[in-house]
Amino acid sequence: MTEELFKKMAQSIVDGDSDLAVSLAQQAIAAGLDPLEAITMGYVIGVNQVGASFACGDAFLPELVMAGEAMKSAVATLEPEMQRRGTTRQVLGKVVLATVEGDIHEIGKTLVGTMLSATGFQVYDLGVDVPAARIIETVKETDADLVGLSALLTTTMVKQKEVIDELDKSGLRSRVKVIVGGAPVTRDWVEKIEADGYSEDAIGAVDVAKRLVSGS
Repeated sequence: MTEELFKKMAQSIVDGDSDLAVSLAQQAIAAGLDPLEAITMGYVIGVNQVGASFACGDAFLPELVMAGEAMKSAVATLEPEMQRRGTTRQVLGKVVLATVEGDIHEIGKTLVGTMLSATGFQVYDLGVDVPAARIIETVKETDADLVGLSALLTTTMVKQKEVIDELDKSGLRSRVKVIVGGAPVTRDWVEKIEADGYSEDAIGAVDVAKRLVSGS
């Protein structure tokens, strides 16, 4: 019975069905299941499946977005029960995400945030057109492990470097890893600004983030 429910949970994520994901989460709570188990044995399996399909070209951006939204809805439904039981998901790391100053592109960054949350990161998404000073301030406030910087224009890419320079000046650079992303970002650019990693898509960003926080 429980195994069947877990399978359905995973499938609801694969199908990107937020309503079903929420309904199954409510069923799990009513049946007295451990909400943490529902996430790790059910929904996360679905997220991993979609991620693997996306990586090999069998799933596309819309499916990824819908899977991320379904996961978010499921976790939001289970969260009050987790708090009531005093259980919390293991947080892999804290990430401050932002689209840099002068750039208002949102979709890629939001998707990265959703997928990072779905896989167990605590995400502080500052939105778009975010000045370096605000990013630094949030890193200090949250004691973040990672900063994710998105830029979709060649004219705003330079702001990624500005944030890294500011982290340096604030003495934070040695303990905070920086991931950059966006259409114009290349490996050469990453090396030039001395970022710690980059990815062309949300699933790749999750892999890079996991690698950086584990130090491997």
